[in-house]
Amino acid sequence: MSEEKYFEDFALGDRFRVASKTLTDAHFLLFSALTGDTHPIHYDVEYAKKTRFGRPVAHGYLVTILTAMGASTLNWAVEHSIVAFVEQSSRMLKPVFVGDTLTPEGEVVELIPGRSQGRVRFRTWVTNQHGEVVLEGSQTYLVKRRVPRAE
Repeated sequence: MSEEKYFEDFALGDRFRVASKTLTDAHFLLFSALTGDTHPIHYDVEYAKKTRFGRPVAHGYLVTILTAMGASTLNWAVEHSIVAFVEQSSRMLKPVFVGDTLTPEGEVVELIPGRSQGRVRFRTWVTNQHGEVVLEGSQTYLVKRRVPRAE
């Protein structure tokens, strides 16, 4: 476990990693069941053969969710300081398939201080086993300050 991090402990350029995961059919099916997105392009091999991908392709949000701070090396460091997850964006750059091993990462790109908390914005990206970036995006979190500023 790492030391607790508050807003003041973050610096531009700080990076975090999320454990790599190799996606399986089960990931695709569980995500589909959870979200209700049952489009056959994600699980029907015969249907997917007729698409430009030629095989089932991962849900974009399945790849996006892998970048969550809670799944990263920061998880325990912000256990008591995290206030809220407030914003997320992502762009899917390359398709992801069953058998791909994905490595999500993030980097602090903006720090906006407030009186009792601040906003920490991360640039996020996911690379596959070939070193290709398959997703890029950003996430913003509210994080408590160690000592609130006086007004």
